[in-house]
Amino acid sequence: MKHAIKKGLGFGLTSGIITTLGLIVGLHAGTNSKIVILGGILVIAIADAFSDSLGVHIAEEAGNKNASEKEIWESTFFTFFFKIIFATSFIIPIWFLELQTAIITSIIWGMFLLTVFTYHVSRWRKISPIKPIIEHLSIAILVIVLTHFIGDWVAVLG
Repeated sequence: MKHAIKKGLGFGLTSGIITTLGLIVGLHAGTNSKIVILGGILVIAIADAFSDSLGVHIAEEAGNKNASEKEIWESTFFTFFFKIIFATSFIIPIWFLELQTAIITSIIWGMFLLTVFTYHVSRWRKISPIKPIIEHLSIAILVIVLTHFIGDWVAVLG
């Protein structure tokens, strides 16, 4: 797999999952509204995909003097593409399931994707996947817990 695709997949998948799960959990706790959550997913998918892909683009320009213009734009494109794909994948359970079930399903889906990708990256790197999986899932869980409490706090204020 090309380096630009790996970079875009890794960044887009991770950011798409963690950012979107945080948004979903926080908005659910704060509003308990399916339409607000769906709107939030669409907004974050578009805005954050552009933001993250531009961030990767600028980071490549600033930090990788050996990267060609083509490689930089490939990394930019694949980051955008994978961020949109993974962020919008959470629309499916929110749209079709009862909200509480959709939230749980979304968390399971996100953790599954993060685990599978981390496992494959560990295999590419020829290291045991256990520690990276625990690290990555721990960060995702921390985001979920924190955004839930922020959503609860916002609900109390409103």
